[in-house]
Amino acid sequence: MPEETPQNGLSESAASGLAYITIIPAIIFLVVAPYNQSAKIRFHCWQSISLGIVAFALGVIGIIPILGWLIFFVGMLGLFIVWIICVIKAFGGERFVIPLIGPFAAKQAGI
Repeated sequence: MPEETPQNGLSESAASGLAYITIIPAIIFLVVAPYNQSAKIRFHCWQSISLGIVAFALGVIGIIPILGWLIFFVGMLGLFIVWIICVIKAFGGERFVIPLIGPFAAKQAGI
């Protein structure tokens, strides 16, 4: 009778979804050994980091009165919707490629 081995760590889907929660898990998953071996997890980490950079850029634009506030509000609303889609797809084991950000993330992940 073969011996059952317990699963260590998170599944690929769980790690991929957690990468979107904040930028910190994404960076950790890019550094820690079993997770940085998976191209799928690396893709979600890089896409999450890129979303964080876009959010930061929108925050800088939001400093500008009136037009900057409008761009900030609309951009953050759109970014929030895309983020929710990414989290749901990642936890479901799928990949949602965001235009412009997705190809960059795929290149960085080696896909």
